[in-house]
Amino acid sequence: MTPLPPPAPVRLRIGQALPFGPNGEPSAIDKQPVTYALMLGVNGFEGDEQGDRRHHGGPEKALHHYPGEHYTAWRLDLPEAPAEAFRSGAFGENLVSAGLTEANVCIGDVFRLGAARIQVSQARQPCWKLNLRFGIPDMARRVQDSGRTGWYYRVLETGEVAAGAVLQLLERPHPDWPLARLLFQLYEDPLNLDALAAMATLDSLASSWRELAQRRMDSGRIEDWSQRLTTPAMKARQA
Repeated sequence: MTPLPPPAPVRLRIGQALPFGPNGEPSAIDKQPVTYALMLGVNGFEGDEQGDRRHHGGPEKALHHYPGEHYTAWRLDLPEAPAEAFRSGAFGENLVSAGLTEANVCIGDVFRLGAARIQVSQARQPCWKLNLRFGIPDMARRVQDSGRTGWYYRVLETGEVAAGAVLQLLERPHPDWPLARLLFQLYEDPLNLDALAAMATLDSLASSWRELAQRRMDSGRIEDWSQRLTTPAMKARQA
């Protein structure tokens, strides 16, 4: 049985979309801390932006949560990285806390956050922007392999959230599906048909992940991860 996470005060962060990467593509990964209350709507915090709405944001990725304790692990794993690289907010998260990780948070968990109710919808699939963010060419792959990905919430009930609000577990519909298990099935045991069948019918899991599980069952193949993980080359500038 997955252990229950403790009530956890959270720090809030929001960001604006700015040019990022070799081709100046917009990104709002540089989230900044806020010390005032924010309105949480179905697409996230008021004032928070996403640069690439195809892959980031939307109702199934309204909020991103990254555990504060993972930063300590990254500093130990990568001592050669600048000390300031692994600081709170570096992964572009909206929520930072201690005590909640992929080991004790399950798909479908419902939390009270201020006046809002939110539900865990999926884990994060890291992309190449992390390579540039940290100056480490394979950082996205390292995050994927480590299982320290963080996760996303959908918003079930909108409302105001104060800085320092406590995240309190209300419901756990899928106690057998901690995020650590989901990530293991996705990346370490990717063609396990029984697990894929369970994922495909896991009603609290984001529809895109359920569809991915179904595609793997139908094709017997794993999708190509290279475009997501590999930093794109700089495009030639036109005169």
